[in-house]
Amino acid sequence: MNSQETVRVAVLDDDAEFRELISITVDNSNGLKCVGLYSTCDEALAKIGEDTPDILLLDIAMPGKSGIDSIREIKREYPSVHVLMLTVLSDDDKVFESIRRGADGYILKKSPSNKLLEAIREAHEGGAPFTGEIARKVLEYFRAPLIDSSQAALSAREQEVLEFLIEGHGTRNIADRLYVSVNTVRFHLRNIYKKLHVNSRAEAVAKALNNRIV
Repeated sequence: MNSQETVRVAVLDDDAEFRELISITVDNSNGLKCVGLYSTCDEALAKIGEDTPDILLLDIAMPGKSGIDSIREIKREYPSVHVLMLTVLSDDDKVFESIRRGADGYILKKSPSNKLLEAIREAHEGGAPFTGEIARKVLEYFRAPLIDSSQAALSAREQEVLEFLIEGHGTRNIADRLYVSVNTVRFHLRNIYKKLHVNSRAEAVAKALNNRIV
């Protein structure tokens, strides 16, 4: 992230105390700024355009319209916003459903503040952050037997890159782990998107989870 760039963050959570805590944590962190606090999904949809954030921290268990139910609408209205889901419990079904609907990451509320801030920065840089606990659960599902013919079209290296995506690694991190250039990783990503008929990291992860690819 460019040292001059400020990452704009908004919080959608029905717990006022938690919203304020996140706001203070974000505003006291270098390169981050809280630009919106919302208590309901309808309020967020109505106001988020007034000061559009780069990252939206979205509570999964909202009264009325749930966080999961709001993801697609938020993504449709504000496609540039990266949505990170926040929840108390790492419920497998909710993890997968959130990803299928377009969430860019999934963080437990009990995570230390430094982990939350890392997740915000990771998502802003194009990654798909998960807490370690959730990543393990997702990988268990992700590594289940293949039930989709798309696997045959992916090379061994592309499958490696796809697995790193599901773990939440960004492009540079994947390049470092595979000892290749960032451009090489981007080349593999383009091939993955083309072969899986998707247009983004989130869609690739969602398809991988849905079809148990790799």
